[in-house]
Amino acid sequence: MNTNTNETKVSELAAIALADWLGIERDEINEARSDCYGLTVLEIGQDSYAVGDDSQAYEACKEYLKEAVWSFNGTFLAEVCGLPAELGEVFSSYAHKECESANPALLALVKRTCGFDSFVSRAVRDCGRGHFLAGYDGDEIDLGDGLYAYRIG
Repeated sequence: MNTNTNETKVSELAAIALADWLGIERDEINEARSDCYGLTVLEIGQDSYAVGDDSQAYEACKEYLKEAVWSFNGTFLAEVCGLPAELGEVFSSYAHKECESANPALLALVKRTCGFDSFVSRAVRDCGRGHFLAGYDGDEIDLGDGLYAYRIG
């Protein structure tokens, strides 16, 4: 089976599950032309939802977090990296001053100390995937059948 056929089946299942959850007809949902960190984006009028299975949602979080290490509380970074808590103030100050430009250095710190996968696991455990993927409300919606949705707009 080719990949496009597989993706079409997944998109269709996602659209059916989302329509059922929202209590609307399947034909009210359109697939967007872009994705959200690899998740299928479905649109209902002005509302947008990113949908995927457990594995896809976790991978989407990883992609998001690669760009967002700078936005974490410095104390959290120090703790997850196994560094003295006093460094949390340094990390927070640096991130506040540099914003997104601080991300490469802080990502390198994470990779060299606790490892990126450990960082992601901890962030997802503490905050939930919805916190990172559902820009609209921070909620993860369990659609059933192993599918999850995140309102993004």
